[in-house]
Amino acid sequence: MCGFVGYYGTGDYNREKVLDEMGELIVHRGPDSKGSYVDDKAALGFRRLSIIDLEGGTQPIHSADGKHLIIFNGEVYNYKEIRKELTEKHGAVFQTNSDTEAILQAYKVYGEKTASMLRGMFSFVIYDKEKQTMYGARDYFGIKPFYYTNMNDTFIFGSEIKSFLAHPSFQKEVNKDALKLYLIFQYTPTKETMFKDVYKLEPGTYFTYDGKEFKETRYFDFKYQVKKRGFDEVVKEIGKTVQESVDYHQISDVEVGSFLSGGVDSSYIASSVKPMKTYSVGFKVEGFDETVYSQELCKILNMKNAKKEITPDEFFDILPRVQYQSDEPHANLSAVPLYFLSQLAAKDVKVVLSGEGADEMFGGYDSYIDSGVEGAYRKLPLALRRKLGKWASKKKYFKGRELMMRNTKTLEDSYVGQSYIMDNHEADAILSKEYQSKVRYQDVTKPYFDQVKDLDDLHKKMFLDMNVWLPHDILLKADKMTMAHSIELRVPYLDRKVWNLARTLESKQCVDGKNTKIAFRTAALAKIPMEWAKRKKLGFMVPVRVWMRKEKYYNQIKTVFEKDFVSEFFKKDILLKWLEDHKNKKGNYQRKIYTVYSFLLWYEQYFVLR
Repeated sequence: MCGFVGYYGTGDYNREKVLDEMGELIVHRGPDSKGSYVDDKAALGFRRLSIIDLEGGTQPIHSADGKHLIIFNGEVYNYKEIRKELTEKHGAVFQTNSDTEAILQAYKVYGEKTASMLRGMFSFVIYDKEKQTMYGARDYFGIKPFYYTNMNDTFIFGSEIKSFLAHPSFQKEVNKDALKLYLIFQYTPTKETMFKDVYKLEPGTYFTYDGKEFKETRYFDFKYQVKKRGFDEVVKEIGKTVQESVDYHQISDVEVGSFLSGGVDSSYIASSVKPMKTYSVGFKVEGFDETVYSQELCKILNMKNAKKEITPDEFFDILPRVQYQSDEPHANLSAVPLYFLSQLAAKDVKVVLSGEGADEMFGGYDSYIDSGVEGAYRKLPLALRRKLGKWASKKKYFKGRELMMRNTKTLEDSYVGQSYIMDNHEADAILSKEYQSKVRYQDVTKPYFDQVKDLDDLHKKMFLDMNVWLPHDILLKADKMTMAHSIELRVPYLDRKVWNLARTLESKQCVDGKNTKIAFRTAALAKIPMEWAKRKKLGFMVPVRVWMRKEKYYNQIKTVFEKDFVSEFFKKDILLKWLEDHKNKKGNYQRKIYTVYSFLLWYEQYFVLR
């Protein structure tokens, strides 16, 4: 796990010095060593965290004929199979034992097909020194980041946007078109970022660049292919496939640890690995601490567990740093406990396994269940629900009013994924006139729903979450918070063979009227006790609702809301009223407050302090 930086273009500056300064801004991604290549067109820099081939894997790696070089971030788990094929069928001779060189040698033989051959997490750039062209790619799921921009005749790219700040051609500016969508989703849900004209290379995409044209090509798309099979057969296949993936994800020349919560996802992985060390965090507030379950499981499975309780002071004090490390404003509360969890693990190991992806793959979110009163209500004709919702909106509060109001739309018009902070109107209502926008969340979700219009509601939801929520929220924070502490996070569920199985499951094998991840949880029973396999999903719950009502943290947020620059983006009076009403228990505005607060802290980090 590493980080890279680079640019293509000329200018009146010291090329080596600029490249080195870019690399220094992401030194946390690779503190073990650095490398670079510079010619009159391209400059490529690398920061290494040594995991595989500790002695021979320093980058950039050059081909034997000297015509190509590669910089690479990630791990390719099938690199030994690729090496064997290249050696036996094509006579390739390898200079190192690294997975990085396997990609480079594959490109020499297979060209642009290379990305689709890889099993793992990756982003990389291969530079043809003779033709002065580039080929690069990002993995299937978007586990590893890749950012790029084209400014002032210079193509700039890297593992983190912050590295761009060191390049004289880069001009930082807030993306006015992105702020409204951020307020709705709590993250930027498209390839655009909060920096104007800076983009993410989309998951499952490779690019080519010749100094003039940047061309993107999709080499992978999520497609469901449901098969009718017996439940027991599915459970058996899940167990076999997950174990194989876990085994692949342990390939390393250094010790591998595991994150461990009280839920089924991380418990299943830890029990399949039985690492020497596991890591957990929680909060000393009743109902917000899963570490007791983690420690109980470790006693049962004879594993060691290190834990940390996060105080409210620690939580609020670290928020500016979390926003800086995230590159973009990010309001998923779980990023903070993940930051401290990574800090804890970094004391012992360089690699940890984690459970991201199981919910999207196997149907793990409560929102996937169409059950109870709400499920029954949604079976009423849409026209009737719309009439009842309109009627309820004109009435004072009564039990069931919110249910009536939120069920007046089709799934395609209402479902935005696992986080829905504000609707289109609410977001515009708090934005200054300059930042209001005609863009709607439906503009983001509709293209995905159109691709699966013939599937059932469950698969529509999972498809949207796989394409939007997973790469832009879950995996972004997972990469940034772990790499902030120079540790590599591996996610065995996000494996192409696991996906090839998950995409075949019937809806009834994923959820029913009460339970999520039915087949997955049953498979986990082979490894962990019933209590852990069946436990309801909690995630990293954070007691921010309680803390915001305490004078200290209320004042801390209020101080930021009252700063002069806030008026450029928001209507201060609304923000301060939310804060006051929340403190006085006239409403629960914690998620809206936190989303705005996170943006303002991010803005300070990148536009006020730097």
